[in-house]
Amino acid sequence: MKKSIGIGLAAAGVLTVFGLSGCKGDTKHVKVGILHSTTGTMAMSEVPVRDSEMLAIKEINEAGGVLGRKIKVVEEDGASDPSTFSAKARKLLENDKVVTVFGCWTSASRKAVKPVFEELFGLLWYPVQYEGMEASPNIMYMGASPNQQVVPAVDYCAENFGKKMFLLGSDYIFPRTANRIIKAQLAQLGGTVVGEEYVPMGHKDFSEIIEEIKLEKPDVVINSLNGDSNIDFFRQFKAAGFTSENLPTMSFSISEEEVSQIGIENLKGHLVTWNYYETTETPRNQKFVSDYKSEYGNDRVTGDPIEAGYIAVYMWAAACEKAKSFEVEDVRMAAKGLSFTAPEGTVTIDGANQHLYKQVRIGRVNKDGLIDEIWATPGAIKPDPYLSTYEWARGM
Repeated sequence: MKKSIGIGLAAAGVLTVFGLSGCKGDTKHVKVGILHSTTGTMAMSEVPVRDSEMLAIKEINEAGGVLGRKIKVVEEDGASDPSTFSAKARKLLENDKVVTVFGCWTSASRKAVKPVFEELFGLLWYPVQYEGMEASPNIMYMGASPNQQVVPAVDYCAENFGKKMFLLGSDYIFPRTANRIIKAQLAQLGGTVVGEEYVPMGHKDFSEIIEEIKLEKPDVVINSLNGDSNIDFFRQFKAAGFTSENLPTMSFSISEEEVSQIGIENLKGHLVTWNYYETTETPRNQKFVSDYKSEYGNDRVTGDPIEAGYIAVYMWAAACEKAKSFEVEDVRMAAKGLSFTAPEGTVTIDGANQHLYKQVRIGRVNKDGLIDEIWATPGAIKPDPYLSTYEWARGM
């Protein structure tokens, strides 16, 4: 039976329990880790997620903490480097003895820390959409699985723009796996991949790729670039004469925060697929946006990974309250079927794979740099990280 909680349960429904496991030697605090890139090519995307996690922690602490203890943060910088993420994850678990960690963005960083969390039996709350094909007992997946982002986005593009697609991505796990999924999906749809290119993280010169796009004349560009490479690509794309009217792009890793840095003039009218936008119309989102801006400034924007990071902290706190423990196994078991009234709507942890039920939303960048929802599923979709319900995905 699912246990539904509102925004205040983890923060306001505080219960002091004697004899709690975890946090030995300190009855007033519980230590958690935050592990994001605050430097390097991914900093522009990860710092805002870190900020939302800190906001959630501040709110919970102001309401009394978790199980009678205030949350104490130990923060490390992954520096946009998978090996650094791995080393910092080990430090947080072995040396700092944190009870859980909120962090990572790229799949490369997640894959780098995954064996560390499994070896030391820690628990990572991962806030970003990803390529699927994974379900670790030591990771809680707060972002979309491929059936909650990639698959519906490709269906939408095929129906509204055409089936000739150019695939562009950063050269690492998520773009390559996502594009493998897209190629299988397009084959089933009778579509064609007219180009497929990958660039290193932080890549800046897209002139040759843009010339290839001109030559191949796709109906749409499917973009899975990550980090600040998007700034250079979209500036050069626009300079080459491409607009959302003559060649739309569909991006998987550009949210409101990235729009502000890439430039509205370069992104206006282009499409993205997420589960949440700052403009999402729910009562809970109005308060979340207001609180985030109050904390960090009115010029700041929210976005899907930002909201997912916020969700992660509250769901961890609620699972601890339910388990009356901070121990990883107790928290994992308590999290199964747990629901939360999030800014995007009600989300629920699937007990079988530790992913969230989430609603899919396709959006268009508007003239103000925000994203307007133009299509959505009727409700939250069951996560299917291995695409087991799609016949065309068998054998992937």
